[in-house]
Amino acid sequence: MVFQRFNLFPHKTALENVMMAPVHVKHMEKEKAETLAMEPKMMLFDEPTSALDPELVGEVLNVMKDLANQGMTMICVTHEMGFAREVADRVVFMAKGEILEEGTPEVIFTAPKTSEAKQFLRSIL
Repeated sequence: MVFQRFNLFPHKTALENVMMAPVHVKHMEKEKAETLAMEPKMMLFDEPTSALDPELVGEVLNVMKDLANQGMTMICVTHEMGFAREVADRVVFMAKGEILEEGTPEVIFTAPKTSEAKQFLRSIL
């Protein structure tokens, strides 16, 4: 999982931080936890570019595009609509904690049904 605000232990590496839950919660051996951490079946992203400098946003999105092209399953919460339109197989539009629309990028971006989606897309595209 990649969060916009993460709370990693500063005295551990990123890999050690990722391995902590399987080792401590599931009592998994460290070697198995490391393999699991390095070969994810799915990745979850919560606004992964929101706290980045503008020049780094493109780098992160390119890595995510490469992952998508390699067949990685990803769920991504983002305001990067160009990225979502280009990379997503399915888009879910939410407002105030509710799903208002869902469908292919083509449908959501070219023919939104709700006034909220229309207004949002008009303001950012």
